[in-house]
Amino acid sequence: MVAGASHEAADDAPTVPVAVVGSRVAAELAAGMLRTNGVPAVVSADDAGGQQPPLAAGGVRVLVAPVDEALARHILAAADAGDDIPS
Repeated sequence: MVAGASHEAADDAPTVPVAVVGSRVAAELAAGMLRTNGVPAVVSADDAGGQQPPLAAGGVRVLVAPVDEALARHILAAADAGDDIPS
């Protein structure tokens, strides 16, 4: 994970990374879990749109709005621990 970093999404809305994972598939699963729980999330990878996975060697980021960061981290931590996801 990257702490304290800030990024800009395509629509110039500020975002923060809440997870950095090894593949686009893992990032999409995490982002989907966040979206299912009401947290808008996007995936950011430097892998030529998924066509060149080796280019994403630095990891694939899951990004959320700063206001959603704490809840997103809580949801992901609960999922990692095998706990019930908060509603």
